[in-house]
Amino acid sequence: MIHRTLVRALLASAALGAAVLLSGCDSDQVSLATNAKANQPVPPKLVAAMTEKDMDMQSPILVRLFKQEAELEVWKQTRSGQFALLKTYPICRWSGDLGPKVREGDRQAPEGFYSINPSQMNPQSAYYLSFNTGYPNAFDKALGRTGSQLMVHGDCSSRGCYAMTDEQIAEIYSLGRESFFGGQKAFQLQAYPFRMTPVNMAKHRNNPNMPFWKMIKEGYDHFEVTKQEPKVDFCEKKYVFDASKAPGATRDPLFDAAAKCPAYVVPDEIVNAVREKQQEEAAETAKLVAKGTPVARMNTGIDGGMNKIFASKIPEGNTGLSEGGDSQTLATLALSRAPGTIPGTVNPPKPNLAAQPQQEEPAVAVATTSSTASPTRVASAAPADKSEGFFSSFARKVGLGGTADATPANAAPPPSPAAAKPKVAEAKPQSVVRIAPKTESKTETKPAETKQAAAKPALKPSVTDTAAAAPAPASSTSTQLAGSAPVVQSNSFDSRFGAMK
Repeated sequence: MIHRTLVRALLASAALGAAVLLSGCDSDQVSLATNAKANQPVPPKLVAAMTEKDMDMQSPILVRLFKQEAELEVWKQTRSGQFALLKTYPICRWSGDLGPKVREGDRQAPEGFYSINPSQMNPQSAYYLSFNTGYPNAFDKALGRTGSQLMVHGDCSSRGCYAMTDEQIAEIYSLGRESFFGGQKAFQLQAYPFRMTPVNMAKHRNNPNMPFWKMIKEGYDHFEVTKQEPKVDFCEKKYVFDASKAPGATRDPLFDAAAKCPAYVVPDEIVNAVREKQQEEAAETAKLVAKGTPVARMNTGIDGGMNKIFASKIPEGNTGLSEGGDSQTLATLALSRAPGTIPGTVNPPKPNLAAQPQQEEPAVAVATTSSTASPTRVASAAPADKSEGFFSSFARKVGLGGTADATPANAAPPPSPAAAKPKVAEAKPQSVVRIAPKTESKTETKPAETKQAAAKPALKPSVTDTAAAAPAPASSTSTQLAGSAPVVQSNSFDSRFGAMK
């Protein structure tokens, strides 16, 4: 009997593991079914925060995500009817680049407005707990964009998703569950590349995604000025926010993402407030551009980002496309508490190796070619070669013994390329050395994984009420950052599917 039970468990794990490998962030079942993980109570500190902010336990919620800042916000409706910020969670890992998801397999985390209903909540997720973002929405489909099973989940592992720690997703899941129990049919998920501020709009002004970002910023601004969930519709392959029927119309307008927009109006109080906000921010953005605000780097080749609080806990951790990559800041944060358990399988964003050779390009180019040298150098170098060759030839013709002089003159050009080669070679090992510790850190976690063979706990403690593992003492002689040694919990992704390796 025990043997048969064990076999069934192994087969189920194998099937689930195969499904995860095939579908990235996919999960086995999607429902609001009851189980212990999905029914963890809202932490007492969050309940106290709700009371302080005049919120009911089961009032509606709204979620906002920001890639560049690597933050997830949970907003909750107060008794006044407006939404107020309840809590901000640092995102452990997101993948892709700044910009919307376009096709299946591009590893992009989606951007835009999505609706989460109870059927999208997954209490049996392979990533502890999760909910489906609902990508692609009608706008995405109208543009022919593809992709499926893009989640917000635990385990801090992303293949096109937004990944939190298990403790964080347990809290977020409980807040969504309570809002559904309170009667909310679906909560809105707003996903942005960054906070839509004048500074960020100036920094990313040349990004090809800017037209799309300006379009979703309209919804961002509607929420900012009203603190109400904006009504979202689609027509003519664009977003429409807070549309209502036109004066004299007998019914609400019917929207089709791929069709022509119907007649509609937006309430004047919203239009005026949004226009005033946008005019002020446009003026501020123009000032920042005039002052020479640098343009953000595009197409870096880095896969996503990570909040700096998590990057500080991982050997050779890097925030990637998220803000806060200062090593001094990361070293300081390494002494602070992590908001949840960080699995030993976390793969931080790779550092921008493409930026390293750029610093040495001038030195290499000057040594190897004359194309990057100043016009004066090029003009003075050519005559020197010609005149030297002429006199050497003349000396040989008249028999003045110019052969000794000719040898250095002819031998002078070869050393230049030879001298340039070591410079190029010197730049490459520097990049290799930067990423070498990553491979070592992965092998160093293997013993830790073996030691964590104890039975996994059914539930995760609350982020709000419990501290993570204590950081290593500052006086340690280890070269590793304090508190950065990864500890693989028994309920991590790696331990759950270790049999599949």
